[in-house]
Amino acid sequence: MTTFLFIVASILLLSLLIGLFRVWRGPNEADRMLAAQLFGTTGVATLLILAIATEQRAIIDIAFILALLAAVATIAFVRRVGRARPAKRRKRS
Repeated sequence: MTTFLFIVASILLLSLLIGLFRVWRGPNEADRMLAAQLFGTTGVATLLILAIATEQRAIIDIAFILALLAAVATIAFVRRVGRARPAKRRKRS
């Protein structure tokens, strides 16, 4: 079972490498932010799998912290983009 979990963790890390390419070559900021969200989600999944495989509960705490940081980064990105591009308002007649 442990070998299987390490194989799954390796596949997740491979998807992180693909996401890194999207961050590097993303055509716009939104694509780059979605790839960064992939880092957070995949990183949490990888850490949880490794915590189960190695039976170390401290890694679960690190995964929770990474999940919180990913959520805060998304909120910060949305606020920044929202200020940069205000919505067009329709004129009332």
